Amino acid sequence: MDLFDYMRRQNMEKEAPLASRLRPVTLDEVVGQQHIIGKDKLLYRAILADQLSSIIFYGPPGTGKTTLAKVIANTTSGIFTQINATAAGKKDMEEVVAQAKDNRGMYDKKTILFVDEIHRFNKSQQDYLLPFVEDGTIILIGATTENPYFEVNGALLSRSVIFELKALSREDIKTLLLRAVADQERGLGAYEGQIEPEALEFLADMANGDARAALTAIELGILTTPRGADGKIHITLEVAAECIQKRTMRYDKGGDNHYDTISAFIKSMRGSDPDAAVYYLARMLYAGEDVKFIARRIMICASEDVGNADPAALSVAVSASLAVERVGMPEAQLILAQAVTYVASAPKSNAATEAIGRAMEAVQTTMTAPIPAHLMDSHYKGAKKLGHGDGYQYAHLYPNHYVKQQYLPDGLEDSRFYEPTEQGYEKQIKHWLELIRTEASE
Repeated sequence: MDLFDYMRRQNMEKEAPLASRLRPVTLDEVVGQQHIIGKDKLLYRAILADQLSSIIFYGPPGTGKTTLAKVIANTTSGIFTQINATAAGKKDMEEVVAQAKDNRGMYDKKTILFVDEIHRFNKSQQDYLLPFVEDGTIILIGATTENPYFEVNGALLSRSVIFELKALSREDIKTLLLRAVADQERGLGAYEGQIEPEALEFLADMANGDARAALTAIELGILTTPRGADGKIHITLEVAAECIQKRTMRYDKGGDNHYDTISAFIKSMRGSDPDAAVYYLARMLYAGEDVKFIARRIMICASEDVGNADPAALSVAVSASLAVERVGMPEAQLILAQAVTYVASAPKSNAATEAIGRAMEAVQTTMTAPIPAHLMDSHYKGAKKLGHGDGYQYAHLYPNHYVKQQYLPDGLEDSRFYEPTEQGYEKQIKHWLELIRTEASE
């Protein structure tokens, strides 16, 4: 490194965002994640003993994935190298591997490679690293906000220990904010700022477990707020509200937060909890979820979980789906809320869902079962000569517009696929079917 590189790096460190400057150097400085770095935990012991195997850190933004990698860099005797998967290409990886081989062969030093956003690597890039992870040329530390079981190759997963990082608690965020305001060397202590208790609580809550969001907000507040009469900068609730105007939402349309939220949404509608259902609807809308996707899920629930207990639920859901496409946001949220609360509040029955399941199973096992001759089409040429349609009884000529005759193929004639429940309108369906079947048998 020449003098210019050194000066450039020094300036970058001074001008780096607060979240970067405040990154812990040692394990004892790390806030939160005690479930994996508590003093009795495996990762804590492995870092102190400098005996790491390949690991993957998985968790929401701002929870300390890069921080833990930097702590490892400061404690390991190995050579630490970092690349970002969004920018690194095969040439970069080849250079890292070549250097790692030299480190191992010439200096007997292990190489720890930190790959930030490892889920951005495609399959071939991940496959390239595999043999070098396997033979110990490199120790891989991957960081991802996506579920690694979806985004990382199974072969790499099997050679790595996965550590899931949790969103920081409000107390953790408050600790970091107070540290940021007071720290004279790496924080904002030189500005003589003070954060009021209400502002501290507000920022800790609004950050939603994301340390980076909280630190960015407090830095903005300190740097832009005029000094008071006492010469100090006061971060009030009003200042805090201006600095973090929207709650950070952990939601990725292609990740597991997306699937967890839509799962909770559907289960709340199925469970007849309109309050929970509309809450998860709000979370998805807040995060920018596609309203057409939400509408499709409501339609499915209206059929799968409400069914004939309230046939109008499907009509409401379909109408809502058409309406949101024509209206768009923000008014579409009103339409979705109406559909969601209706479907969630409706009586529930999955009898129709179970009926198609039973019928599909029967079809799979009896695919060649012939259709009864009296149900076959008798209109095409030669059909009547084959006996098609012979003996068919026209239902509208009989009482209740019902006549008992065989509709199912031989061998299935006594099967019952649809078993109506006593829920909602389906109770009437059940009683009607019982009535016409009983009267036709007499």
